Amino acid sequence: MVGFAIMSFKENRWAGLVAQGIGTSMLQMGNIVKNPRIWIPPTLASAITGPIATVVFGMQQNGAAVASGMGTCGFVGPIGVYTGWVNDVQAGLKPAITAGDWIGLALICFVLPAILTWLIAIPCRRLGWIKGDDLALDL
Repeated sequence: MVGFAIMSFKENRWAGLVAQGIGTSMLQMGNIVKNPRIWIPPTLASAITGPIATVVFGMQQNGAAVASGMGTCGFVGPIGVYTGWVNDVQAGLKPAITAGDWIGLALICFVLPAILTWLIAIPCRRLGWIKGDDLALDL
């Protein structure tokens, strides 16, 4: 969500940032069908942040599967990680939720996807893979 929100800020401004960043990146499905290349930057950003999340920060989605199928909506992923932390603390598998946990969550779920998607989108736009209104939403 964050990647599409940042990558399409030029076209959709603040309304698009909120709609995609907090709501869902699925708003871009029509645009993806028209130009599948717009999927490249956020997908590559995910491919980079996934291993960092698990290897560096030890993150895992280990909360209850109450939001199955909702992984592309707003804060469902970060909330799932948080509930996993709470479950681990309650089960004695983790002593406490630390500042490092919160920093990792912020980096993996918000900061890195925004920066990486934006950086990857630049050459995609220069190559003409992403053009003018390819990311425009009907808001």
